[in-house]
Amino acid sequence: MEHLINKKVKQIEISGIRKFFNMVADTKDMISLTIGQPDFPTPLHVKEAGKQAIDQNFTTYTHNAGDIRLREAACQFVNEKYRLQYDPSSEIIVTAGASEAIDITFRTILTEGDEVILPGPVYPGYEPIIHLCGAKPVIADIRNSQFRMTAEVIKAHLSPNTRCVVIPYPSNPTGVSLTAEELGEIADLVKGKDIFVLADEIYSELIYDRLHHSIAANLRDQTIVINGLSKSHSMTGWRIGFLYAPAYLTKHILKVHQYNVTCATSIAQMAALQALTAGKDDALPMKVEYAKRREYVYHRLIQMGLEVVKPDGAFYFFVKLPNDTLSSFDFALELVEKAKVAVVPGSAFSAYGEGYFRLSFAYSLETLKEGLDRIEDYLQKA
Repeated sequence: MEHLINKKVKQIEISGIRKFFNMVADTKDMISLTIGQPDFPTPLHVKEAGKQAIDQNFTTYTHNAGDIRLREAACQFVNEKYRLQYDPSSEIIVTAGASEAIDITFRTILTEGDEVILPGPVYPGYEPIIHLCGAKPVIADIRNSQFRMTAEVIKAHLSPNTRCVVIPYPSNPTGVSLTAEELGEIADLVKGKDIFVLADEIYSELIYDRLHHSIAANLRDQTIVINGLSKSHSMTGWRIGFLYAPAYLTKHILKVHQYNVTCATSIAQMAALQALTAGKDDALPMKVEYAKRREYVYHRLIQMGLEVVKPDGAFYFFVKLPNDTLSSFDFALELVEKAKVAVVPGSAFSAYGEGYFRLSFAYSLETLKEGLDRIEDYLQKA
């Protein structure tokens, strides 16, 4: 009966990140630097709010768009942090993580034959959904622009079929972000055209050397902002994301969301409300620790003679392979076999990721030191 399966589904694959992680998960004495999972626990007061929601029987459906108290808090949060103004009654949807927000956005704005411009290398969660919508991913090579998705890069790939430009910043897998000036140039390029911008800002609270700036400040009517609490508050398993967009868009995206999940989990919503109010600055101590790790890992990689662009945010390094004798997958596999260290092969992030590997520094300094010691020893013996 497999021949009856939707061909578009059969043609997409499991994320290369997860595929490699699962492949090495049971290897004994493995140091894994693969997953973008914060190693901090969810803040205690946030967990207590979730428990309280259960005890108070807040276990029923909420409004499809999310509990109004949470929507108000989420709009207040981005207003205070990034000077964005959204109406909590009509311009925000609480989603089952940022992944669902991306899914329902594409399913609302894309039709057969549309094109979506993505940076390459890129997080693997966009392309499959674009294909499922019958649209075409157009991947722009950003390797020669210090991994920056600039207006100049985008302009070279615009066509009459372009319907959306995806700007993930800070980026997974490179950790590179964009300045307010660069975002303003992108806004000027697409303003007034029949093109949406999907701004994936899930790492917005983890920028190290400057404040985050959202392109929605320059291009509000054409922008869908995706955010959430997975990275900022170490709440990956709670599955709370936020989709901000003008009302003319959210009223249609909400229909797709409703038939997809009905609403985000009520218990998690109450934990999220606590996170965005009493815990609005919970990311700051985590960011301080990540910054220390970033400096440590950067200097170690440079000392090993490896080529890398220092990340502005998130918790990843995208490292050029020491030579071109192995593919990124074979290099990562050999690193597992000979050094007992797991990283993600760059090929997991599109063809433009080939020749690199991704290393996550969302791990303790002790773990990072041991992992980097092993990598250094491997390189010296190679």
